[in-house]
Amino acid sequence: MSPVLEITNASKHFGDGRTRVEALRDVSLRIEAGELVAIMGPSGSGKSTLLTIAGGLDVPSEGQVLIDGTDISTLTKSQRAALRRSAVGFVFQDLNLLGGLTALENVAMPLELDGVKTKVAHAEAQVAIEQMGLSDRLDHFPDDLSGGERQRVAIARAMVGNRKLVLADEPTGALDTANGEQVIRQLRGVTAGGAGVLMVTHDAHLAAWADRVVFIRDGVIVSESKPETPDALLENAGV
Repeated sequence: MSPVLEITNASKHFGDGRTRVEALRDVSLRIEAGELVAIMGPSGSGKSTLLTIAGGLDVPSEGQVLIDGTDISTLTKSQRAALRRSAVGFVFQDLNLLGGLTALENVAMPLELDGVKTKVAHAEAQVAIEQMGLSDRLDHFPDDLSGGERQRVAIARAMVGNRKLVLADEPTGALDTANGEQVIRQLRGVTAGGAGVLMVTHDAHLAAWADRVVFIRDGVIVSESKPETPDALLENAGV
């Protein structure tokens, strides 16, 4: 079985000449199905750029990125968008939920954008929301949900449609400890369903839930390890 994400010798730079910035340098990373990998590192180390490349939102300046076996550099912009809708789920710190849509409608939206009929999309969205323990919040709007509930709706949206890869950028940054732990439990549950998860976090307690922790600094992966104590993770990450 091929990995859900395979990044090989990927670099990403912005600008030219004196304004050139090397955001990523010769990065290689594999995420297997059912695996949760945490990315840690100081601010400005390239974590978000790595996540952007991993999700096909951008392509590397050099190197190769395979998402579910597909080389994204061979795709047009619209083809990459279609691949993201079918194979990749995103969970961002600001969530990007639409305030005018209910929880059910927010979760169903990616499927409908991909041409799934509304009735079918809503049925799949309901299952995803119920898996997040929010069966009584289907018709609630984001403003009527707690922070933890909104985060779980965002995770449901990321996993609906049997996504192969889920990318999470500081998914618990705005949550208290209890809600943060609940979210990481849900992400851990996503891997139990066979998806791979790549999570950027500064929280060593959450990173300790991962199968592997990858440390990045100045655009370079400097090391990776099995989860350790939170204090050890913080020391290795340089944060």
